[in-house]
Amino acid sequence: MVSVELDSLLTDLDDGVREVLSSSPTVLERSDPDLNDIKGAGSSTWLKIPDVVAVVADLRNSSRLGTGRHDVSTAKIYQSSVDGAVKVFHDFDANFIDIQGDGGFGLFWGQSAYERAFCAAVTVRSFSSLLVKQLESKYGGSGSFPETGYKVGMAADRVLVKTIGSPRDVAEQEAVWPGRAVNHAVKCAQSATRHQIVVTESLWNHFKENDFVTTSCGCSNGVPGSDVTDLWKEFEIEHIHDEDYRHGYVLESPWCKKHGAEFCSAILAGETTREITEQARRALQLNQMRAALETKRVRRNKYPR
Repeated sequence: MVSVELDSLLTDLDDGVREVLSSSPTVLERSDPDLNDIKGAGSSTWLKIPDVVAVVADLRNSSRLGTGRHDVSTAKIYQSSVDGAVKVFHDFDANFIDIQGDGGFGLFWGQSAYERAFCAAVTVRSFSSLLVKQLESKYGGSGSFPETGYKVGMAADRVLVKTIGSPRDVAEQEAVWPGRAVNHAVKCAQSATRHQIVVTESLWNHFKENDFVTTSCGCSNGVPGSDVTDLWKEFEIEHIHDEDYRHGYVLESPWCKKHGAEFCSAILAGETTREITEQARRALQLNQMRAALETKRVRRNKYPR
């Protein structure tokens, strides 16, 4: 039986808050730190990383996946889903990976952070389709199996990090990452539906001139011959309440079966330009102008001054 001196515990908690609020923690800035640079729970020093890209993978309807199913089936669904997302983050060299329930997040900083993070995000989205196809094949198709699949969010910003928890028990300690990067990436994933990647505007601005990111390869389901098209649409990130950060973009396409590996390698190598005819570029620019005008019209109707 657990016995707790409640009054004493609450007094200790109150004193602890007072002590922290009256202290002056140290903040050390590192642009490309090692995980060993993150201070422990007993330290008052925080690490600041000025530019971190967060990729969040959130499994849609995860709470319903085990409903009415045997424990063994539920365990297999969760393990195959989470294992896949974590493997993607690992293979694209995420600097930090955290598993949370039915998904998790990868944090990227340092060299090619944006490129590694973006390729990881598209790979999770591509894995999402493969995952759903197998789950529905094994446990039942549409109607008999909950609609699921990964929702992916991306954001970038500075973060603080330090290990927090019970000072003398490593098992009760965890690195925490205050800042908009993780928070907004989570909100992006929450605002998405399955098989979508939602990114903040600041993240989009890093890639908006990259031909390998913004435009299609000209295939339809892996079959060449289609026109080159815009891959992204403007998107309102509903779960972000601050209007200054609600504007974002959404991508639904996975890697192309024919050109995906080529595009992924080009992005990781830092390439940004590929052969697109002038006629196709003019058509893309015209479509972008039309889409921007339509987005402004919708916003005016939704948020009249």
